[in-house]
Formats: sequence, C-alpha cells, structure tokens
Amino acid sequence: MHLRDLVTRPGLGLRLLHGSPAALDRPLRWVYTTDLIDPARYLSGGELVLSGLVWRREPGDSERFVAAVARSGAAALAAGEAVFHGVPDDVVEACRRHDLPLVAVPEELSFATVTELVITSLTAARGDRLAVTVGRQRRLLSAVAAGLGLDQLATQVSAATGTTCRVLSTTGREIAAGPQPLPDHVVDRVVAAFLTADQLPATLSGGDVTVFPVGPASEQRLTSWFVVAEGDAACWDTETTDTVGELVAVASLDRARRSEGLRVARAIADDAVALVAGGTATVAETSVRLRHAGLDPAGPLVVAVAGFAGRPERVETARAVLLDAAAHRGPPVVGVYDGLAVALLPATGGDDAAGSALSRALGRLVPGLAGEPLAVGVSRPARPDALSGALQEARHARDVAALRPGVLHVVTGEETTSHVSLLAAVPDDVRRAFAARVLGSVLDHDARTGAGLQETLQAFLDCSGSWTRAADRLHLHVNTVRYRIRRVEELTGRDLGKPSDRVDVFLALQSLRGHAG
Repeated sequence: MHLRDLVTRPGLGLRLLHGSPAALDRPLRWVYTTDLIDPARYLSGGELVLSGLVWRREPGDSERFVAAVARSGAAALAAGEAVFHGVPDDVVEACRRHDLPLVAVPEELSFATVTELVITSLTAARGDRLAVTVGRQRRLLSAVAAGLGLDQLATQVSAATGTTCRVLSTTGREIAAGPQPLPDHVVDRVVAAFLTADQLPATLSGGDVTVFPVGPASEQRLTSWFVVAEGDAACWDTETTDTVGELVAVASLDRARRSEGLRVARAIADDAVALVAGGTATVAETSVRLRHAGLDPAGPLVVAVAGFAGRPERVETARAVLLDAAAHRGPPVVGVYDGLAVALLPATGGDDAAGSALSRALGRLVPGLAGEPLAVGVSRPARPDALSGALQEARHARDVAALRPGVLHVVTGEETTSHVSLLAAVPDDVRRAFAARVLGSVLDHDARTGAGLQETLQAFLDCSGSWTRAADRLHLHVNTVRYRIRRVEELTGRDLGKPSDRVDVFLALQSLRGHAG
C-alpha cells in the first residue's frame, strides 16, 4: 500500500498538508501509533506514524518530535486534529523543514479505522506475494525435477527479471553462464568481491553487480559457488529480489546434488591415484582404472599436486580447489595421496598449457587465501606408462613452489632441472627394472635379515658420502656405517667411490622412492 492509496481513499476525509507527488508514492511498510515525544527507538523505517499530538506542550516540541520521526525513516506522519481542533502551524513547518509528509486526520475518524485499513491492505498484499512466490518456487522445482539444467534456469530467471544472472565458482568457472562469457577482468573482480566482502550478499562499488552466496553461510567461501546478478540489489523491486533469491536456493540444491555425485567418484579417484603412485601396475591395469575414473587413457596426461604448506589437515580444501581449477580443462580425476591433492587431467594445448590454466584459475583464490600458502606442482605431459614418474615430477615441482614466498605458486616440470625430470620421462616398468637390477640384492638381503642396508645407503648419499654425518643421522657408530656401505658394494658390485657407480645407485634409490609415493 502506498501513501497515495490511503490519502485518496473515499470517505476518510484525510488531507495532505505537506508532501510532494513523489512522497505520495512512498510504500507503507506498517502503521505505528504513538504520543511519545521521541519514538525513534520504536521505528525501523517505512511506517505511517499516527499521533494525537498529546506530546505537544509548546511549539518547540514539534521540532523535536518531527526530527525524531524523520530521522527514523518513517514514510509519513498522520496527525490527529482532535486535541487542537486542527494541526498546529509549528507541526506543519517542522514537517516541511524535515521533508516529512504530513496528513491531517479529522476528529471524527478514529485511529483504529486507519490502522485496520493499512494493516488489512498490507496483509492482503503479502498474501498475494506469498502466493506468487510459492507458485514460482513450484515452477522452478518442477523444472529441476524435469531435468532442466541450472544454465536454463538462470536464463529463465534472467528473462523474467530483466537482470542477467550467472552462477560462478571461486576459480571463475561459469557453472550457469550468461548470454556472453564474462571478460576475465570482470570475473577477477566479482570473485575478489565475493571472497573478501564483510557481508553477503554484497554489491560491488559502482552498483553494477551484486553477488549472492550459494549454500550455507557457515561454508568456507574458498570452495563455494556464488550467483552474480547485474545491478544493485538494494534498488530491485520485491519481485526481482524474490526471483533471484529462488535461483540462489535452486543453485544450492543443484550444488548439493553434484556434491553427492562427487563423493561417489572420490573413492574411485583415490584408487586411481594410489595405483599411479604405487608405480607397480601394468599399463593395462592403469588404463582400466583411469577409464573407470572418467579419463580417456589413450592420450598423454598431466599430473598436478596441490597442498597448503604445513597444513596437511587442509587436504580436502586443497582437493576441492584443485578439482574446480582443473575442471576448466574438462572433467579431471582428483584424489588424495600422502596428504596431498593429486589431479590427473588430459594434456591438451601444449606442454605448459595445463600449468598456465591452473595458475590462472587458482590465482583468483589469492584474495581469499588469508595468508595460507597454497603450493602447486604440475608435471609435463606423460604417457599412461610413465604416470608414476610424472607424479614424482609434480611433487618435486610442488616442493619447489612451497619454498617460494607468497600465498600461491604454481611450478611446472619445465621449471625444474634435476634428476626428477629425467626419471619422469622414463616408463614406470623401465624404472622398476633398473631399480631391481641395481639394488635387488640389497633389498633381498634387507628382507631376509633386517640389516637396514637401504636406509644406510640413502643416508650416506644424502650426506654427500660423509661417514660421520650419516652415522649421526642414523644414530649409529661410524664403523657400523662403513661396514654396511661395504656390504652394499659387495652385493651390488658397485664402487660408491666412483661417480658413475654412485649416480647409478642414487637414481635406483630415487626410482624406489617414486614407487613408494
């Protein structure tokens, strides 16, 4: 109900003493009757304030009362004429100074009649809106049940409201797209606003876009979705506000449905990643497992590894953001292995294309990382028979990324120059055969006797061939270390004093580490 509807109502005798034509179009949210000199604490805005002016003892009281009502955002003041047989001039002047619409209520008209009229009208309007809302919700839910996608629902809502709506993830993936893709700089802007806003929904500076969270408010924003709607929501009419709100609710349901599907796929992804990390499966076994997980193993694949530095308990968050970022290039397989998120994805667009795409997508998360460094390593493309080595290369690249300052670094295999890159290009079965040929006798001896030769050899090489440092590291006497290394040389037929033999043994050990993950 608007003020105009009340003033022009036949039979009431209401008179407008002050108010512009625009003021007559003010909506009335409620009606409040008072004779307090300062009723501000009881007003929240939009009310029609009814007063018999009993508070007025002298002309100066009018300024205090009207100022309090106007400051509270009331829609209008309806002043009764019964006490003063009219509305005093000082009340009219105070309303003019504060631009508060003023309506005179004749002596014969009771406040109860005005109150009942306003409340009845408002209640009927709310009932009509509720019926429209319920009908719209039923239509939307029926459309979802009939298989209508979120893209199509967003298109319907955009057409109904004249406000283009999209659903985005925090890496900028358009889950429900608009008529045209958003430019990258706009995506960066809306993601940053969503991740950093003190309260949601939030309207961006300039008022051209409003973002709404999809899902419960308690959910961390880093892994959430959000609706992007054109315009300032504060300026929308009730119909637009309700319709966009219903799109948000349907998007939340759709996301929950997809999450259930991801939970089912998660175990399959974990198995596929564990098989690759183990490095002991045949090419056929690996191909079958990758196909079950949703990947085509015919072409080369890329391995990406992600984790929050020093925060292994955040591995599920790392999995979620890596899954979302990798999905920009098509459906990936993302599992968890050894406290890190591991993604397997198709290698398309060149050797460094996957690293560039992940870096671009994950870079949008920086405003929301809040000082928690996220380190990511990406391998070079590898055939299915060399994925174990590619995983080792990605882990090495991730370790390099974790050493760099800042909250996000994505390092690719192209940026690493070490034996890891060399081993990553060697098929898993070749590396297994090489490790067995060089160290098989040592491993057999340890399995029979528990002598700890492999552990001692690893420490000796890690300490650059220093007997003393290796002994300190292993808490052994230096003579014990010397004896064990001589035994390794006898079993392998290698002289660890010769650089070529030492390199062979070192690479064999690294191949074993790759099998262990």
